[in-house]
Amino acid sequence: MIRQFKNRNFYIVLCADLVSFAVSLLLAYGIRFAFEIPPYELYRFFLILPVVFVVKTVVFALAGVYKGMWRYTSIPDAIRIGKASVISSLAIIAGLTLVHRFQGYPRSVYVADGIFTAFLCAGFRIGIRLLSTRRTPLSALFTSETNDSEHVREVRLIIVGAGDAAAAIIREIQGNRKSQFAVVACADDARAKHGQSLLDIPVCGPISRLPYLVRQCQADEILIAMPSVGGGAMRDIIATCKATGLPFKTLPSLSALADGRVNVHDVRDVNYEDLLGRSAVQLDWTGIGKCLAGKTVAVTGAGGSIGSELCRQIIRFKPAVIVLIEANEFNLYTIEKELRAEGHFEALRPALGRVKDRELMSHLFDKYRPHAVFHAAAAKHVPVVEDNPWEGVLNNTIGSQVLMDVAEEYGVERFVLVSSDKAVRPTSVMGATKRVAEIFLQCRKPGKTRFMAVRFGNVIGSSGAVLPLFEEQIRAGGPVTVTHAEMTRFFMTIPEACQLILQACAMGEGGEIFVLEMGTPVKINDMARDMIRLSGKIPDEDIEIRYIGLRPGEKLFEELITHGEGIVATSHEKIMALRRAEDTAAGALERTARTNLAMLSDAAATYDSARIMEALSKVVPEYTPSGATADCAASTSA
Repeated sequence: MIRQFKNRNFYIVLCADLVSFAVSLLLAYGIRFAFEIPPYELYRFFLILPVVFVVKTVVFALAGVYKGMWRYTSIPDAIRIGKASVISSLAIIAGLTLVHRFQGYPRSVYVADGIFTAFLCAGFRIGIRLLSTRRTPLSALFTSETNDSEHVREVRLIIVGAGDAAAAIIREIQGNRKSQFAVVACADDARAKHGQSLLDIPVCGPISRLPYLVRQCQADEILIAMPSVGGGAMRDIIATCKATGLPFKTLPSLSALADGRVNVHDVRDVNYEDLLGRSAVQLDWTGIGKCLAGKTVAVTGAGGSIGSELCRQIIRFKPAVIVLIEANEFNLYTIEKELRAEGHFEALRPALGRVKDRELMSHLFDKYRPHAVFHAAAAKHVPVVEDNPWEGVLNNTIGSQVLMDVAEEYGVERFVLVSSDKAVRPTSVMGATKRVAEIFLQCRKPGKTRFMAVRFGNVIGSSGAVLPLFEEQIRAGGPVTVTHAEMTRFFMTIPEACQLILQACAMGEGGEIFVLEMGTPVKINDMARDMIRLSGKIPDEDIEIRYIGLRPGEKLFEELITHGEGIVATSHEKIMALRRAEDTAAGALERTARTNLAMLSDAAATYDSARIMEALSKVVPEYTPSGATADCAASTSA
């Protein structure tokens, strides 16, 4: 309230309300006496007017009427004004009854006064909003932007979609006098919307009529405002937009939008992520909040693709402390700078170091005592780890084991291992080392710390992923290199993956390996062709697609579960869980893993690829090495 008194606009609105209070009371008296108010009633009017001013102003302030920005008056604001008007009128009537027993004061006047107050105060605010959102000829007379030489031609915009996202964009454009855009029409396939208006913008028909609407409305650009549309429908929409010959942009999926809110600054070019058409994730915000809000949270690999997004999402739940553990100095600097720029100063605790460093991890856990740990640090690039298998062992296996030991020692409540679909029947060192980490996690005895893993496929936009490579090759004019015409992969967006990791953290009881619903596998060949078309080129004509063969450790098809792994549904439709191993089986797995852990550690320390392969094969019998590492191991053993 004190802050409001420092705001010049508050006094402007207050003066307007005081005038409205006086006019509404005078109007009520006028109607009561047929606009021939007797002198004694006029005297009572002036006598009661100061009381009306004080009571209504206090009630309006307590009701929060003056907290809203009158440029953006909405239905909730109007309802708030209506309630405040009724309450203030009832308060005046009650006061007159107690003091004067309502003798000499016409009751109908104060009933009508409450109604008139609501209409006048709300009407004033609505009028201000209309003037601020529409550049009418009248408003233009009072602006200084009348110089023709400074006039910028409006960009005439057609919006595809007539839902909440379209309404948000239209509202923002109309509310910004400096906006260069003018929305001229909407197109939507919902027949019930045809012929209707969305914030005074006509919905002119289905999306298939877009080429006709472009000519009819003399449009300059198209905006696709359908963030929840499926991938197949998005392909059709893009094809229709291309047929118009106009530039077109889109909004990102709801899962990628901050808090799911649409903003004109989110508008961007169409990319392959839009063609996936992943539906927005529904989260148990309360459950996740209980795990994170006010707690100390540690994220390893905090500067990586998954780790950094986890940090962005975790910080929204207002943890007391978030420890950013990262081995790469620049990545740590980058994520810390980003989070600080958003105003998160006190919660951040950057820590430079590797998870395999037991002394450092013990020091950090002793210092900060985290309640939840998200272990996203990993050596994840298959060909690189094939050439340097010791790094895969040190990071993915030894590092995970160290972190789990330290988490258990310091009483961490929840520990989440970020795993990979490459851990299923692995053919690569990366996948095998991830599988060993899963085994160690599943073998943990139930205790204070709930250990769980989350297994999923490729994420779009991660460092070293195929999409950035394709984009770079397309910009260079080709060729686009595809390993195999039949290769498929599971894909999801980074924000979606991280949301589901947080959800799994809230759901886990301990010992689970959660598997995320990845949708239908995507052919990498089809992906390359789609991306070439999105760039406006024709595959095999404008840009060559060259097949280069599988790289060491790669598989044609990825899997999310191994044959024989029991999978059960969970309370979340996009998360499944593997059944926890029986105690006997878990004990045998743990003994095998621990027996060979020393061998793995020694082999990694001496850079012995052959012994690394041997130890991994003993712990993960389904591991079938391929490529350079297998050849190296064979030649070494020979």
